[in-house]
Amino acid sequence: MVKVKETAAIEIQQISIGRIRCNIVGTSPMIMHRFSKKARGELLLPKGPINRAEKAAHLKHDPVSEFRETIYLNRDDKTPTRVHFPADAFSKALASAALDIPGASKSQMLRLTSVVSTQINIFGIPKMFMNMVRSSDMARTPDVRTRAVFPEWACTIDVEFVSSLIKEKQVINLLAAAGIIVGIGDWRPQKGGAYGKFRVADDKDEDFARIVKTGGRFLQTQAIANPESLDAETEELLAWFQSEVKAREKFVPSDVDDTEQLPGAKAARKAKHENGASAN
Repeated sequence: MVKVKETAAIEIQQISIGRIRCNIVGTSPMIMHRFSKKARGELLLPKGPINRAEKAAHLKHDPVSEFRETIYLNRDDKTPTRVHFPADAFSKALASAALDIPGASKSQMLRLTSVVSTQINIFGIPKMFMNMVRSSDMARTPDVRTRAVFPEWACTIDVEFVSSLIKEKQVINLLAAAGIIVGIGDWRPQKGGAYGKFRVADDKDEDFARIVKTGGRFLQTQAIANPESLDAETEELLAWFQSEVKAREKFVPSDVDDTEQLPGAKAARKAKHENGASAN
């Protein structure tokens, strides 16, 4: 007689999903670095090597255009900000923070938590930041890189989590830890820098309310159309560049207005023109 082996019934518990809205306030400046149109185009269709004459005929850098291209722009005119940031940056920050927090793992947090929005609206005024860097080639060739920096910034994110396995307070604690030890953007703590740190704030937070009020869509558009230097070094480099291209009679792409489609750009240029006229 053959005995039939009994198999224990598999019981799968129902998973509960929770959602929490968190206000984020930057505690250090955030460097935004979106890939430029040229860099993305070269990946899609490489141009190939150019000769010395072609190099001499074209500018290596256009700081104003490079500044604008590093910013993630909202195309929808109904959004409260002109600038957004990819949501996966916060999802990865949450997961990466788990590496240094006892009781959780990165892969587990990637499964149990997720930022719901596909893009995060960023409040704050971008400024131009130019600094010396070393290229990744064998010779470590020096170069100048231009990026957008938000000295003050804030946003709101919606985090979805498996509430049957992780609690709301744990998600908030993990997000707060991510703001300290991971951050977002370039030169963040995760990469050895000090930029892109943040904290979790409530709706009554004064800094959050102030940044949202003074760093919305219209003022952001003005700052993009008429960029302001972050520091003295950037101002000095930009002034030298502008004087040299004028002396050498070089064509600068950013001199051709490419911000007409941005609401507020005309007002920014009008104010700049009036200020220049009054100074003379």
